[in-house]
Amino acid sequence: MPSHVLILGGTAEARELAAVLAARRGPRVTTSLAGRVARPGVIAGDVRIGGFGGAEGLADWLREQRVDALVDATHPFAAGITANAAAAAAATGVPAVVLHRPAWQAGPDDRWHTVASLDTAADLLSSLGRRVFLTTGRLGLAAFAHLTDLHFVVRSVELPDPPMPPHTEVLLARGPFTVADESALLYDHCIDVLVTKDSGGEATSAKLTAARHLALPVVIVARPPLPHGVTTVPDVAAALAWLGLKTTGPSPP
Repeated sequence: MPSHVLILGGTAEARELAAVLAARRGPRVTTSLAGRVARPGVIAGDVRIGGFGGAEGLADWLREQRVDALVDATHPFAAGITANAAAAAAATGVPAVVLHRPAWQAGPDDRWHTVASLDTAADLLSSLGRRVFLTTGRLGLAAFAHLTDLHFVVRSVELPDPPMPPHTEVLLARGPFTVADESALLYDHCIDVLVTKDSGGEATSAKLTAARHLALPVVIVARPPLPHGVTTVPDVAAALAWLGLKTTGPSPP
């Protein structure tokens, strides 16, 4: 069993893993957040906020804090953090794993258009609809700012920063959301097309089900590739097993 686990967080899985480890009163657990959300919610164990200063800075922190297990539970699109974590783990010899939730899979009734980037998603929109539900995160709106003839409904935990499309309606909300919630939103706002990143998992998948029920097209931005050779696990239970801890029952909320 490790004595100090560093979790690179910002996801529901990171919060759940920290809660399980803290409840067992075993290893010290520290969750690191990038600091992009002002009110991240309650997280068990120690919490640090802010960057490390790249791979070298993270490697120094791992040594100074005597970390002997690193769990990268960041968002699937946090490619820079994941690359730095892999490099720091290799430099220090600290065992590391990426908690990489499974990607979404299209069903026979889905109308998905998979693209490689937000810019490509923006290029495709005019051919699919005029009213867009955009759930790609508040930091990616600049890719759509030039689309002056479309109306965007943007959902975000916090107010996004400009630039953004001129015809943008911002909905401040924090999930998870039910299929009924998402269906009502799409219907009430007369949405023609949904744009999202392939975050994977069940926490934000209700919008895909709602879009399927309403036969709406969905533009999905594919995930960036993982660094070569990293070890991955699909969920919290597998991360606990990797840490050498057995699951004995339901995880704390």
